[in-house]
Amino acid sequence: MGQLNMHHDHNPMNDQEKLKSVAEKIYHLWDKALSNNDVEGLLSLYAVDATIESPLIPHLLKIDSGICKGRDELHLFIGKVAQRKPLIRKYFKKNFFTDGKTLMFEYPRQTPDGEQMDFVEVMEIKDGLIQYHRVYWGWRGLKVIQEDLYHR
Repeated sequence: MGQLNMHHDHNPMNDQEKLKSVAEKIYHLWDKALSNNDVEGLLSLYAVDATIESPLIPHLLKIDSGICKGRDELHLFIGKVAQRKPLIRKYFKKNFFTDGKTLMFEYPRQTPDGEQMDFVEVMEIKDGLIQYHRVYWGWRGLKVIQEDLYHR
């Protein structure tokens, strides 16, 4: 019987920690780019064939679907978001959660300074980039769409 090799290089825990570290970096870069309306900075975080799903897509792009797929569609959508983001759109959040493959965080309605638009963001990360991004809106955020307030 051969000996167990205790000095192998592959450590699953290290791999997961690396994935978590990449997801955390994406979280901070994405947040900074969004709050600065940095369209190119945001796009650089997405895979070329990435998908975004959001109730804001049909509203801003005047299409039936809430799905954008691929660099050109993402560029169009993210560009509109940067142009038309309302002042009620703030960036208060408490934390994020990740296992390295999925990144999740919430913008709660209630903040220390009053209300903000409420969302949950879910991002699937693959090869260091956002592959699939889903945005779930709360009632306060949906009211902004219903009242057509998504503009400055």
